[in-house]
Amino acid sequence: MKNKIEEIKQQLADIKVESKEQLEDFRLKFLSKNGSIQSLFADFKNVPKEEKPKMGQLMNILKKDAQAIFDQLKSEIKSDNSTEEKKIDLTMPVNFEKPGARHPISLVRKEIIDIFARIGFTISEGPEVEDDFHVFSALNFPPEHPARDMQDTFFIEKDPDVVLRTHTSSVQVRVMENTTPPIRTISPGRVFRNEAISARAHCIFHQVEGLYVDKNVSFADLKQTLMYFAKEMFGEETKIRLRPSYFPFTEPSAEMDVSCNICGGKGCNVCKYTGWLEILGCGMVDPNVLNQCGIDSEEYTGFAFGMGVERIAMLKYQVKDLRLFFENDLRFLDQFQGAIW
Repeated sequence: MKNKIEEIKQQLADIKVESKEQLEDFRLKFLSKNGSIQSLFADFKNVPKEEKPKMGQLMNILKKDAQAIFDQLKSEIKSDNSTEEKKIDLTMPVNFEKPGARHPISLVRKEIIDIFARIGFTISEGPEVEDDFHVFSALNFPPEHPARDMQDTFFIEKDPDVVLRTHTSSVQVRVMENTTPPIRTISPGRVFRNEAISARAHCIFHQVEGLYVDKNVSFADLKQTLMYFAKEMFGEETKIRLRPSYFPFTEPSAEMDVSCNICGGKGCNVCKYTGWLEILGCGMVDPNVLNQCGIDSEEYTGFAFGMGVERIAMLKYQVKDLRLFFENDLRFLDQFQGAIW
């Protein structure tokens, strides 16, 4: 123990620190919890009982000396920096220009589009103000169907119904009406629902919905497509699981979860200790929907999926309050300054 103390004393005597980086290295080497001085205290229990008073005194002196040297070096470096600051030309004009940053929703939307573009999906867009047929009826929502209550709608006019679209599935209907299969497209866009604004919900949000219609399309194709997306978005170690669900326009239907990218599937407060996070709904396109859009359901099959962009962004950037995406707080948005478009 005494030899170790003398060795550290010699190291302190020979130390040379000329920058903030070297000062931090000094702190980590000697004064941090994992530093060499702290390791002496950890080994103190192995010192013979009769030697402990003397060794303890030497160790305390060593620690105080190291702290004093650190404080002195810190003061000297700070003084040097102050001298350098005085050399700044105060007559130079001030530049108040600050580069902008892409909004996190735009970044995630672009990333989702790029992932699906790599496997042949095109982009389709449509109007945000829609009619009842494209938002509900063509998607297997008969009048008075209880499933319509799943989506609280903003109505613009009644008789005929004109609404703010509640999902971008309306774009898929327009694509199927005007395109002969094979169809492989995604529909990114803004949607609206009459919901109370909270940390988990908003009346305005963004979706990306996907559609693939062709001969012999199966649920296995859907699963492989979504697995590819999950691994590209959240990392190669990501796992997925599909749980049975219900949507009027798909049969069978499923909800898809991904393994929590925060705890690695071990369980944390974000995934409510399940190890899984729900990110999208999906399923095989109901034959009634294909027939409504003029596609022969005896000849063609297809799958569809839909995800909230805000939900993906919350998981990707570990944002816990949905409202931050809409408040335009520069303190929040500046965090994405270095993100690549």
